[in-house]
Amino acid sequence: MSDRAEPVIDGETAAALIGPLTDLVVQAGEAILAVNRATMNSGDKADGSPVTEADLAPDRIIAGGLARLFPDVQTLSEERSHLAQLPASASFFLIDPLDGTKEFIAGRDEFTVNLALVTDGVPLLGIVGAPALKLIWRGLVGHGAERMEVRDGRVGAAQPIRSRAAPRAGAPWIAAVSRSHADARTEAFIAGRAGAVRHVAGSAIKFCRVAEGRADIYPRLSPTCEWDVAAGHALVTAAGGKVTDSSGAPLRFGAGAKDFIVPEFIAWGDPSLAPLAGRGSG
Repeated sequence: MSDRAEPVIDGETAAALIGPLTDLVVQAGEAILAVNRATMNSGDKADGSPVTEADLAPDRIIAGGLARLFPDVQTLSEERSHLAQLPASASFFLIDPLDGTKEFIAGRDEFTVNLALVTDGVPLLGIVGAPALKLIWRGLVGHGAERMEVRDGRVGAAQPIRSRAAPRAGAPWIAAVSRSHADARTEAFIAGRAGAVRHVAGSAIKFCRVAEGRADIYPRLSPTCEWDVAAGHALVTAAGGKVTDSSGAPLRFGAGAKDFIVPEFIAWGDPSLAPLAGRGSG
């Protein structure tokens, strides 16, 4: 890595960045929608996951935009993870240009563009765009979260959102769950909440459901990657929730984990529901 001091972006500075970063997410979403799913080129990565034109086009837009706007800030993208310089000790951008490639290939609308700003290992700002749904969710920790509609490439008025309080006694938990990535540990966790209702969704939209108060929890107790989690992590936190591992410990990003793996996480709408670190999952 360079001997030059790495830039640190704090909350106040990030507040001034959220507009141009949102514009990049919108542009990336438009590029995805311009791809013809029926005729696009596709292949497989080394890990067997699919990669398509719709992954690469938005990646080029976001990478180019970030290089112009913030040339001194490192960017880690799913599509260019081999170029990452880790551990990243200051601030860096973490992006998934198309989260939910399988959903996209299948013709569904639940795919997203995820962009996060991480400072000192913690997601500070998160933007999740769902271009086919014409929605943007964004949050800045300490400043709140909001949802906006996108029409003709332009972002509409912001509507503040907030995660909701714990279910009342006897009321069912609403759990956001993956359509494509079910696993036994996650199912057992949800089953431990009597009467829990599962709301199935693709991509980072599950984080958005927690952030806007439409779900109580989003557990994933199987491995995923940092770029799948960081933007949603910041969004849920900014909306008043919390994201931890199953024991209640915080997640860290950019620390050099092998293959950028996040072993597990739970997004909690009400932070009081999260266990205290080291005392079990409750």
